[in-house]
Amino acid sequence: MLFLHSSAAPTAAIRSRRRSNPKSRMATLRNLKIKTSTCKRIVKELRSYEKEVEKEAAKTAGMKEKGADPYDLKQQENVLAESRMMVPDCHKRLETALADLKATLAELKESNEQGAEIGEAESTITEVEAVVKPTED
Repeated sequence: MLFLHSSAAPTAAIRSRRRSNPKSRMATLRNLKIKTSTCKRIVKELRSYEKEVEKEAAKTAGMKEKGADPYDLKQQENVLAESRMMVPDCHKRLETALADLKATLAELKESNEQGAEIGEAESTITEVEAVVKPTED
């Protein structure tokens, strides 16, 4: 019995055809668009968590000033602590998403791709770096 296909790795000719395939190029542009959207979404999420921390901190301070019930105050402090924990997690996810976006963009630039997605990705990278940089100092 003769087997026509093997489980061996693709040959160099097959790999090069995949790279020049318009579908793979579109997939890479699609990946770039997805990664750009991911970065934008995480930036929105981060800003939302930062606003939530401010709101909960003000609420906790108000409760302390009014001499609220110790149990209620403790619960509010727990809410504030949970909100604060989300900010570093969000920063970490944003840094990871930014690295992925930069890698995908570099790959596309290396293959001399053009398109609106590339310009959008570059502006998103600039925006995200402005958000990430202040926390690194």
